[in-house]
Amino acid sequence: MAHLDPALTRLIHFTHKAQTDDADPAQTQFSGGSASMKILVFSSLAYSLVNFRGALLCRMKDAGHDVVAVAPDDDPAVSAWLRERNIEFRIISMNRTGMKPLEDIRTLLGYVMLILKERPGLILAYTQKPIIYGGIAARLTGNIPFYALMSGLGYLFSPDGSKPGIKRSIFLRLYREGVRRAIKIFVFNRDDHEDMVSAGIVDRSQTVIQVPGSGVDTQYFVQQPLPAGAPHFLMVGRLMRDKGVYEFLEAARAVKAEYPDARFSILGRAEVFNPTGISKDDIPRLQSEYPVTFLEETTDVRPYLAQSSVFVLPSYYREGLPRTILEALATGRAVITTDMPGCRDPIEAGVNGLIVPPQNAEALVAAMRSFLDHPEQAQEMGEKSRAIAEAVYDVGRVNDILTGHMGLQHMAGSAPTNATLTQERQVAPQI
Repeated sequence: MAHLDPALTRLIHFTHKAQTDDADPAQTQFSGGSASMKILVFSSLAYSLVNFRGALLCRMKDAGHDVVAVAPDDDPAVSAWLRERNIEFRIISMNRTGMKPLEDIRTLLGYVMLILKERPGLILAYTQKPIIYGGIAARLTGNIPFYALMSGLGYLFSPDGSKPGIKRSIFLRLYREGVRRAIKIFVFNRDDHEDMVSAGIVDRSQTVIQVPGSGVDTQYFVQQPLPAGAPHFLMVGRLMRDKGVYEFLEAARAVKAEYPDARFSILGRAEVFNPTGISKDDIPRLQSEYPVTFLEETTDVRPYLAQSSVFVLPSYYREGLPRTILEALATGRAVITTDMPGCRDPIEAGVNGLIVPPQNAEALVAAMRSFLDHPEQAQEMGEKSRAIAEAVYDVGRVNDILTGHMGLQHMAGSAPTNATLTQERQVAPQI
């Protein structure tokens, strides 16, 4: 694959010298300027359009805009959900992981062709590749007003991926090209902003807005009473080493030896293509070696959260602000997480949870032991968690910030955004 790297280098050089580079986005022929416009939303996974951005898409639609959601995969459930809300859905192929120049160029060309066809007044992109190639495509097609929503820095800023190398250097250069003409860049935590400046992705002159994550629907995720019986520690997240899966497993084994009644579960999707991913084939072995139940992926995490006592996310991945933590807060659960950007932001140590060093199973054991020795902590901290979710992280508040900064104000009298998202979902079995 190394012989393809010059193709990426030429692509970077070409976009850097694009004739439209110095144009004012506010003057572009695409930007319209009317109260109503067409908006393209670029994503890297169809499911995320509903699960993470559904309320925002509905907010845009309710404000009278034509919304076109874009993803690389055809998900029938997502397509139906969007169609019911009169939101258009387009598929542009993308290799979500790794650097494959020819496939990435196809993605860029797909974005360019879509923009030329749809003629949007505004583009919003989130996650790395949509931001990179969406930003470049916006410049190549007339400097359409472009906004980047950085929901986390990901693998290349995690310990396993942050080592210097050719791929990392190319990726950082592409990222810089993608956001260079962004009108505003949204980040989920202050550390991401500082690290992007240090890495040369953004500079101090660019407008960077910190928002409280993706938000959580506090009407859909309601406070639940703690379950009776033995304490139950639940981890929810993709099955990746960087998410702290092995630290959770080791801590569970140590705690179980001291507290035989304690229970431990992991709920998440197996990751085959991620460099630190854990495959489905690994699960039977891990389940036999550790006192942990691996739960199948579900469309509705609420029953699992309701049956947990304490939520755990021992991640050392470069999270933006984990949605799983916000859902746990809204459910009224105390949280154990790591002293990592994004993870620590919604937690006030000793108030609504405990913060431990990353990659430290012994510290995780001590935190779990604290809840087992003082079971009243789970109730007290859980109450605080719910209050924080309502006051800071409600999805309506988050979308007020985003739409306000993009000039996409919500029309008075339209249906509440949270209600728009209410839908029937699969109910998970008891655990």
